[in-house]
Amino acid sequence: MLDILHRVGVTSDPEDVYVALTTVDGLANWWTTDTDGDGEVGGVLRFRFIPGGFDMKVLESRPAELVLWEVVDGPEEWIGTRVRFELKREDDFTIVLFRHEGWREPVEFMYHCSTKWAIYLMSLKQLVETGKGEPAPHDVQISNWH
Repeated sequence: MLDILHRVGVTSDPEDVYVALTTVDGLANWWTTDTDGDGEVGGVLRFRFIPGGFDMKVLESRPAELVLWEVVDGPEEWIGTRVRFELKREDDFTIVLFRHEGWREPVEFMYHCSTKWAIYLMSLKQLVETGKGEPAPHDVQISNWH
C-alpha cells in the first residue's frame, strides 16, 4: 500500500484548524464549495468537483488532534483509502500531518492527487490564517483533469 504524505505548518490554534476540517462550512471554504453532509463520527461528507467527487465516512474525530475519513464512494482508486489529518502544536505553529493512505499502486491519478492535495492544504492554511481559502472551483488548475 502507498500513501500521499504532506506536512504543513499553520500559524493558528489547533482548534481553528480542527473546525475547518470537521464542519461543512469549514470544508467548503478550503477544499470545494460543493460540500455537504455530516461531519460527526459515523456521518458521511460529500465533496463535488468539476470532474466528479468523493464521499467520505468520518471514522474518527478528536478535537484539535485528529480527523480520519474513509472513502466510501468516488473514483475506483480512492475507494477504501483513508484520509488522515493529525494536528499537533510546535512553537507558534499547528502542524498538520496529512496522509491519504492505502493506495494500491502508484497510478498516474495518484501523482495528480498528490499535487492537488498540496494545493488544497495551502488553501486550508490560507483559510485559517487569513479567513479566505481557495477551494474548488477557484483553486489552481494543474492539468486537463483540473
